[in-house]
Amino acid sequence: MASTSDVFSSDVFSYGIPAESDFGYAQAIRSGDLIHVSGQLAFDEEGGFPHPGDFAAQLAGTHAAMDRVLAHYGVTRRQIVSQTLYVVELGRHAAATAEANLAYFGGHRPASTVLGVTELTLPGQLVEIAFVVDTRLPA
Repeated sequence: MASTSDVFSSDVFSYGIPAESDFGYAQAIRSGDLIHVSGQLAFDEEGGFPHPGDFAAQLAGTHAAMDRVLAHYGVTRRQIVSQTLYVVELGRHAAATAEANLAYFGGHRPASTVLGVTELTLPGQLVEIAFVVDTRLPA
């Protein structure tokens, strides 16, 4: 019988940034036809966080991070079935969040929950998005 790490090794996605080993998580893991994606945020290619306090830049960077995960698995935004957004100062950022969400998904409508939170992991972090992909849906 294969060990758990052998079974999932090709289905786990990580950026190789310190936060993954520091917190003990993967960015995403495939489980059958579903891909569960950890909260994405606006990390740069080196694992830095270049836009503390800049909501628009963070949201754009978060969507770019989501696209990197999707590309790894060869899936598209249209296959995202649900998302959870965590937003600091939601009242202040609600309109920008909705506008960016509509732009990101176009005509696709995943199930969505938006939570206003008091803080996130990194200083100046204002948004994080976790999501689930169903690979059975048309790309």
